[in-house]
Amino acid sequence: MSMRFHRPVSLSLISTDLPIDCSLETSGTLYQKDRFRFDLLLNQPDPPHSVVEQEPTATVETARQMLWLEISPARVIMSLQGNGKFCYRHFWEPGIYGLSRYWLNDSGGEIGNAFRLRNYTRRLQLDGEVLPEYLRIEYELWSGKVQLGNYILNLEVYH
Repeated sequence: MSMRFHRPVSLSLISTDLPIDCSLETSGTLYQKDRFRFDLLLNQPDPPHSVVEQEPTATVETARQMLWLEISPARVIMSLQGNGKFCYRHFWEPGIYGLSRYWLNDSGGEIGNAFRLRNYTRRLQLDGEVLPEYLRIEYELWSGKVQLGNYILNLEVYH
């Protein structure tokens, strides 16, 4: 039987060699699958409104998407899925090349365009006595033989 906990969460992604630094403060639901495996579903806040004026006939898609993390000490999978057009799935495991898949859905919800990148996970750190409190993933992103940067993903679950 899995247990469920609602908690405030902070998620950030930074690049150590590119001008990428973004963070998300939100609430999440933590599901304990067994002693060392957890699912974390994050509520995605409403996207900021564009400062660019749109034509009166243009519509802004407000579909909610779910950010879902499958967490264990050995691997992490993070997915962004839902009714929106842009989706992704990252697979990180220390010392291996995992996959990062990105795709666009067409108006019918089917996958229209997709591509894959590789990521090499240098370090995966998961801290917490009983429940996860802190997760840090240090990885490189690759397209073929071209490195696309070094990244650090930090996740804090406040108990």
